[in-house]
Amino acid sequence: MATDNAPAAPAAAPTPRQRYRDQVRAEIKAAALEQIRAGGAPALSLNAVAKQLGLTGPALYKYFRKRDDLLTELICDGYDAAAAALRAAADRVGDAPPRRQLLALGEAFRAWAVEHPHVYQLLAGTPSPGYQAPPETVDRARAVLGPLLAVLGQGTPRGAALDLRAEMRFWLNSDPAVERWVKGWAPGVDAATALAATVTAWARLHGVVSLEVQGLFTGMGHRPGTLLTAELEALADQLGLAGPKR
Repeated sequence: MATDNAPAAPAAAPTPRQRYRDQVRAEIKAAALEQIRAGGAPALSLNAVAKQLGLTGPALYKYFRKRDDLLTELICDGYDAAAAALRAAADRVGDAPPRRQLLALGEAFRAWAVEHPHVYQLLAGTPSPGYQAPPETVDRARAVLGPLLAVLGQGTPRGAALDLRAEMRFWLNSDPAVERWVKGWAPGVDAATALAATVTAWARLHGVVSLEVQGLFTGMGHRPGTLLTAELEALADQLGLAGPKR
């Protein structure tokens, strides 16, 4: 009889059919990303992807029933990649003071976005008119924010930030799932503080990174990385995060 401590059975190897299906799905997503890179998300066409890969439209629909399903998977992949970049940065600076950790996370997010601007823009706005992101994208987005929660929960908000913390506390009290998510990343700290500070950092990150990715800093005489550091240093000052300044 199996016991609770028995090792899990090894996962079954994928069948040739499953490997083929996975390969075709990967090729479809790669072709879709090339279309988006060239013309933005509105340029994405399932028929064009099928033609590029030598598939018929009905054959492609066996893998993605409609264009929005493909967009959703690309968005989820993008969040997963961004989250991996932030987790890697968090691992590298895990023993550093909180201020240094915040700067490292911001630098990692910016570097990922600048390297993959077409994917970043899928995450930063509405990919196409009428698109509605399904619930599964929320958990992926929260995974990107997780490392920030763990760092920023160590701060102490003051001034106008206290109003934001009060709103976040109300949200946490009304949605236990959100509180579990925050405490899973930032145990032992005030969840409302962590969430309020993370939302503020997220707004500053997107503000600088979106302008850079869209090319709107061209000719303005500064390095976007310098501006991002200034924004995050100001947030660290506001929260009283420990650590030396740049």
